[in-house]
Amino acid sequence: MTDNTDWQCLHADDDLLVVAKPAGWLSVPGRGPDKQDCLLARVQQRHPQALVVHRLDQATSGLMLFALNPFTQRALSMAFEARQIEKHYLAWVEGVLPISEEWQTIDLPIQADWDRRPLRIISPDGQASQTRWRCVQHHAELPGSLLELQPLTGRTHQLRVHMQAIDHPIWGDALYAPETVRQRSPRLMLHAHTLAFTHPRQLIGVRFQLFNWGQTPIVNWDLTPIFPIF
Repeated sequence: MTDNTDWQCLHADDDLLVVAKPAGWLSVPGRGPDKQDCLLARVQQRHPQALVVHRLDQATSGLMLFALNPFTQRALSMAFEARQIEKHYLAWVEGVLPISEEWQTIDLPIQADWDRRPLRIISPDGQASQTRWRCVQHHAELPGSLLELQPLTGRTHQLRVHMQAIDHPIWGDALYAPETVRQRSPRLMLHAHTLAFTHPRQLIGVRFQLFNWGQTPIVNWDLTPIFPIF
C-alpha cells in the first residue's frame, strides 16, 4: 500500500473509534512484508491500544469500527456474530434496475473457489449467505444503478459475489466483473455508508452514516438501545 493520504477519524470516545477507510487500503496486515501497511497499523500510530473488530475488503471504502479496550472488542465482536450491528452499503452496479423502496433478498450460499483463491463462488455446498438490496437511483448517462445493500451475513466478498450472481456486477470490480464493467470506474464502487449498534458501555443506540463517498458523517445518538443489550 503506497497511498500516503492520512486516515480520518469520524468519532472517538473512551471505548471505540469510527474511522473512514479509503478504497485500496488493507484493513489489517496481510502476508508478507509488503502488506504490513494497513488501516489498523496507521490507527495504532495514534491509538496504540486500538483492536480489530471487523474488516472491509481492500477495494471497499467506508465506515469501520475499532475497539479501544478488550471489553469493547469482545462486545462488538459478539454483536457482529449475532447480527446485532446494522450495516448498509452503496454500490454502483451494471444494468438498470427498478427504483423501489421495497427490499429484495438474495439468498445464495457462498464458498471459496479453491482453484482460484481468493475468489468465491455460489455453491450449494457453501455457507448460507443473504443480502438485501434496493435500487435508489439510475446513472444519468450509463446503464447503471445505485443500490443500497444490506448484508445479513458476513461472508468474504459476499456483496460482490451476490451482485455478480444476479448479473449486475459492481462497477470497477477487478475480481468479479467482466472487462467492460471493470472499466466503468478506476476503483470498486462499493462503500460502507451506515453502521448502527448499541454502544457497549453507554447502552444507547448509535448510528453513523457516510452517504456521499468522502462526506462529513451524520451521527445520531439515541436515548434507548436499538438492539438487545449484550
